[in-house]
Amino acid sequence: MTIGFPSRMVVSLTAFSCSALCVAGALALAPSPALARLGTGLPRPMAAQTPYLQRAGTQVRTRSDAPALPDVSALSWVVADSGTGEVLAAHDAHLKLPPASTLKTLFALTVLPALPAGIQHTVKEEELEGIGDGSSLVGVAAGHTYRVSDLWRGVFLNSGNDAVHVLAAMNGGWHRTAVRMQAKARSLGALDTHVESPDGYDTPGQVSSAYDLAVFGRAGLRNPEFARYCSTAQATFPGDGYPYQIQNTNRLLTGADGVAPYPGLIGVKNGYTTHAGNTLVAAAHRGGRTLLVTVMNPQAGGGTTVYEEARSLLDWGFAAAGHVEPVGSLPDSRPAPAAGASPVQART
Repeated sequence: MTIGFPSRMVVSLTAFSCSALCVAGALALAPSPALARLGTGLPRPMAAQTPYLQRAGTQVRTRSDAPALPDVSALSWVVADSGTGEVLAAHDAHLKLPPASTLKTLFALTVLPALPAGIQHTVKEEELEGIGDGSSLVGVAAGHTYRVSDLWRGVFLNSGNDAVHVLAAMNGGWHRTAVRMQAKARSLGALDTHVESPDGYDTPGQVSSAYDLAVFGRAGLRNPEFARYCSTAQATFPGDGYPYQIQNTNRLLTGADGVAPYPGLIGVKNGYTTHAGNTLVAAAHRGGRTLLVTVMNPQAGGGTTVYEEARSLLDWGFAAAGHVEPVGSLPDSRPAPAAGASPVQART
């Protein structure tokens, strides 16, 4: 068993029995410096409570026949089984870090149910105001009419902050959307996340964690619309006068820029800002099992490192499944109610 190593060196021992774990859990109730450092705030849902994920360093409970963990430079990461919610391994799972555009997963979970895909909306100038400098854009133009589904493809494929701003305006405004996202995170048991900017743009105080992003990714895969958008590699976007092709910026999905596509990859969401570094939530399906990994801010290599570290964690997860004991679990989540709970009128 490996628990609480602050370095990335992993020492594998035989996992404790279930009864021993119950005793260890009882002894772990007192607060520790690691818990204070990770500062998760509110008590966690009982289904997700575990002494391992609250500890600093790499957490993994291997059996004698388990493969060794890969060397990963990211500040925080999680490998989880999307079906069962079991966390197979993690490093500083609750460390609060800026999420960049991976926060758009929470934006989608919050807003998708409120905006039927077929609604048409004519964009107004004021809806495109306040977009951060250097933002990724899909090319939304004021005065042009888009279907909601077009805007969502702009969010998931191009990570378009312009599309996020318009959808947030349709959802009641920027601040109201941030408040709803915060409430959604809490309802899912994601207690490390604090929302300031719905598009994930660097903003003081805005943080999430590898654990919370895994929660959002798992919930998203249970939403058919989310799952369809996040797995789309290419699409046509209705430009101002002519349509044009857009491509998903998740290189593990598309195989772009020298990154080999990952077999069985479902997608989900990548992100980058100067403050957050590279971040990624990725899911893949193989042999009847769907694994979910989150990788936050690799410290080695360049812009493709986040994909290669996610690849190595997915490879390890598929090889290790059945040969490790879980170190925790993601809280159960179910798809959001159908659109209509918060009626929205198209603006023309």
